[in-house]
Amino acid sequence: MPGTNLTRDEAQQRARLLATHAYEIELDLSGAPEPETGTFRSVTTVRFDAAEAGAATFIDLVAPTVHEVVLNGTALDPAEVFADSRIALPSLAAGANELRVVADCAYTNTGEGLHRFTDPVDRQTYLYTQFEVPDARRVFACFEQPDLKATFRFTVTAPQGWTVISNAPLADGAEKPTGTLWEFATTQPLSTYVTALIAGPYHSVHSSWDGDGRSVPLGLYCRPSLAEHLDAEAIFAVTRQGFDWFQEKFDHPYPFEKYDQLFVPEFNAGAMENAGAVTIRDQYVFRSKVTDAAYETRAETILHELAHMWFGDLVTMEWWNDLWLNESFATYTSIACQAHAPGSRWPHAWTTFANSMKTWAYRQDQLPSTHPVMAEIRDLDDVLVNFDGITYAKGASVLKQLVAYVGQDEFFRGVQTYFKRHAWGNTRLSDLLTALEETSGRDLRAWSAAWLETAGINVLRPEIETGADSTITSFAVRQEAPTLPPGATTSVSGEQGTRLGTLRPHRIAIGCYTLEDGRLVRTDRIELDVDGERTEVAELAGRARPDVILLNDDDLSYAKVRLDPESLAQVTRHLGDFAESLPRALCWASAWDMTRDGELATRDYLELVLSGIGKESDIGVVQSLQRQVKLALELYAAPDWREKGLARWTEAALEQLRAAAPGGDHQLAWARAFAATARTESQLDLVQGLLDATETIEGLTIDTELRWALLERLAATGRAGEEEIEAELARDRTSAGERHAATARAARPTAEAKAAAWASVVESDTLPNAAQEAVIGGFVQTGQRELLAPYTERYFAALKDVWESRSHEMAQQIAIGLYPALQVSPETLEATDAWLASAEPTAALRRLVTESRAGVERALRAQKADAAAGRGERR
Repeated sequence: MPGTNLTRDEAQQRARLLATHAYEIELDLSGAPEPETGTFRSVTTVRFDAAEAGAATFIDLVAPTVHEVVLNGTALDPAEVFADSRIALPSLAAGANELRVVADCAYTNTGEGLHRFTDPVDRQTYLYTQFEVPDARRVFACFEQPDLKATFRFTVTAPQGWTVISNAPLADGAEKPTGTLWEFATTQPLSTYVTALIAGPYHSVHSSWDGDGRSVPLGLYCRPSLAEHLDAEAIFAVTRQGFDWFQEKFDHPYPFEKYDQLFVPEFNAGAMENAGAVTIRDQYVFRSKVTDAAYETRAETILHELAHMWFGDLVTMEWWNDLWLNESFATYTSIACQAHAPGSRWPHAWTTFANSMKTWAYRQDQLPSTHPVMAEIRDLDDVLVNFDGITYAKGASVLKQLVAYVGQDEFFRGVQTYFKRHAWGNTRLSDLLTALEETSGRDLRAWSAAWLETAGINVLRPEIETGADSTITSFAVRQEAPTLPPGATTSVSGEQGTRLGTLRPHRIAIGCYTLEDGRLVRTDRIELDVDGERTEVAELAGRARPDVILLNDDDLSYAKVRLDPESLAQVTRHLGDFAESLPRALCWASAWDMTRDGELATRDYLELVLSGIGKESDIGVVQSLQRQVKLALELYAAPDWREKGLARWTEAALEQLRAAAPGGDHQLAWARAFAATARTESQLDLVQGLLDATETIEGLTIDTELRWALLERLAATGRAGEEEIEAELARDRTSAGERHAATARAARPTAEAKAAAWASVVESDTLPNAAQEAVIGGFVQTGQRELLAPYTERYFAALKDVWESRSHEMAQQIAIGLYPALQVSPETLEATDAWLASAEPTAALRRLVTESRAGVERALRAQKADAAAGRGERR
């Protein structure tokens, strides 16, 4: 929306002038169930101090209509003071000021502000707010920046029979009202973006966490249509584990009076850390069988948001430059809790991190948009596209490296000091580093400069010399700083250019593995600091060379790791034979990175995976490999070999499916992998047979979600049409069923289906966020490149208008999802470059398109490497 940006300079000026104290917010949601009611009444009273008499500022509000603006008892004309999402506030009083704003704000269907959803099962309406980054202003007038904290007191009028949940309990400990007025207690000082309201006839389950001399009420909420699937005790168990572990590690009481977790529909992210009222996407209420990897991911999300109650809500970043620290800390501590908390179900959590989140970080860090972990955030547009693999995954990797550098006990003692010193305040990175320096005795300025203030990934390679008897005569670790992509932001100062990255200090472990009885077992481990271009490792000299030498064992640092030729040969033969899951994951990740870099041909990567995946016990790794192989075959394989590779993979997937233990996670994962690429008539006959129950595989339950996966493949290959889709939807007339049906319709291989899908997304703006995402997912089918080719020109013709006319979430879905990534050709690069040169896009849109362009460029390089391998050429 034009006029909704806020610059860092404006925020700093406003923070110097104002000290905010309290908001009183009255919302009338009584008309929400009526679809023709597009707005709700919002009344905001805010009390704040101003540093100087007569100064002027503004308060933020996105609303169709403003009825009243009263500043210190004086009515201001809304027509004069309200424009471009701001209300001008002239002539402030020195010291105390009071502002009252009465407005009509709008419900949304985009997952931003106050989202409204009607459940097709019960036809009831459900509301929830999503305010990060700048969308509290869509619900009430506010100073929308994280460092202007205040208390909040919400009063809500809701339909009879509804439940309303907010950050605080009901006022005065009152029971749930029997009428329609809900009055909540005053919160602690909060940033606007972590306030929340959730309202509707939600189903709930309640429990408590008892510890530290107190009892914290716990609540779980979901729509009644999902209630039978809500595994409340499992969710409560993870939540209590988090409370126990974080209370011990943070040494600070849980900051709020209650802890509710609300599973809400059509949520854009995984979850949101609203203080005491966390919203979570309701796909985490599993209505069909999923693998343990899905439960692990859900647990990490639960723990991530719980960690934010301290790091983010109790102590909050001053400005969005430190978004990375907010998200990275929650990511690191959630995974550490899974890995180390007593009785954890997922002690292998760092394996999952190495093989999923870290690969996300490596990908992001090699894009032209790469940036330092501590990014330069000039305005809201910058931060809106910065929820990326560097902010989350690289940042968490760097924190893991910091923990190895200062020591885990010293790290958490520093965190404890930080919480005690800055509770209910706002901080910068330097505040945390100061506390860590005090507890560790380390000078972290050089560490911060190298790791947080520069961009790019280092490569670590072993240099080994051996004697005639295979004794190691010398060993060193060589560190490389690859050339950064053209245009990359290379430092927090915003410097750009093509140049070498930074050599960094790394705390790593070197693992020595020996093949014993068919298993690769670690026989030695050396932990050391690597710094500069070359680091000698004298401890290994004079030892017999092991079968595999693995740099960055235990995944302590953030770096691309390469194997020496002998280790690579052994890993190629025995990757599935590592006794432990983490070194397997590290080698799998290295192989995937080499494939993306064109150092390992796609056909060779396929054979490597097929040789080891059957021995892989970790289901999360198996599913990651399945996704990566599919991606490699579809984008990185030489076009003239692609179909052969896909056929080989699909046949192998069917073999694994038939061989998997009945009813187990591996069987389900292979069923989905097979269905995703089934292509021959006999394979598609099996897919059809499984769907209509004329074929069975022992132990494989064809439940609701698997039925849709099978049908979507049949639709994409032309074996199912509208009649079959509608029949399946009749079996599953739920919001999830409607999304699946939209995907299946858009996936059909006809010009008419593609035109209808395109029109519904690009030429109309009426689809809700989840429906738009579903249509885009069906529209883009890798086996339909020729059918999709004409849409390259249409994409570039429509993109700028879409970006300027839609909300950020909706526009970003289109900009990324409909980019012609499947058209891997120089012509796509040329079309992109021509558009970038002529369209004058905003910095945020330019970034998204440039990232997509980089994917095509990488695919071209990988295809060239794969074609060379097919000709028997050395790479």
